[in-house]
Amino acid sequence: MEIEMKYSIGDKETAKRIWDDEYLLGIEEKDSREKVFMKASYFDTDDYILSKNDIAFRIRMEGNRIVASLKWNGESVDGLHTREEINVPVNDEACFIMPDSEIFKESDIGQYMIELVKGKPLHSLLETRFLRSKLRVDTGKSICEVAIDEGDIITDFGTLPICEMEIELFSGEKEDVRNIGAVLAEKYGLAAEDRSKYARGLKLLEENKYIG
Repeated sequence: MEIEMKYSIGDKETAKRIWDDEYLLGIEEKDSREKVFMKASYFDTDDYILSKNDIAFRIRMEGNRIVASLKWNGESVDGLHTREEINVPVNDEACFIMPDSEIFKESDIGQYMIELVKGKPLHSLLETRFLRSKLRVDTGKSICEVAIDEGDIITDFGTLPICEMEIELFSGEKEDVRNIGAVLAEKYGLAAEDRSKYARGLKLLEENKYIG
């Protein structure tokens, strides 16, 4: 289960101020700060069978590693996102061109995906490219990752900017994710974001009638 808060950030200057925030400096784990370039593609069949079943299939390059992810049963309320998720490391960049629908076959959701896809080819619906600045924080009860993402959602019908903060719960209490978010949101005038990057990209495709 993935649990995280998402907030949109008004501009890059505000993103920098959050990164240097004294509150985060006070609870961050030593030497946990890192900046990683990420590039991701989201895949579906020509008839969008995965999207229609609330399943997101993503291949993402995270620095020097490639990870395949399957996400499903997602919901979001006031910026708090919860969803089921599995991740599998991938060793071949060719998966960005010809992803294998059987990557997750060892899991129940992977078997369900195979049944849905029925051997049909998968193609990329959209891409995301962004720089993630991240750090871990320890509240005493919970370990979380605070990440600031800056980049773009890329589709055949244009791009959308990414400037957002995610606070993901690694272990501990969900309420700590809310509390960290509330402190930073009030301080920097952040708006809770109920749509994932993928959902925002899909909305752009729907507006251009790419997905019916």
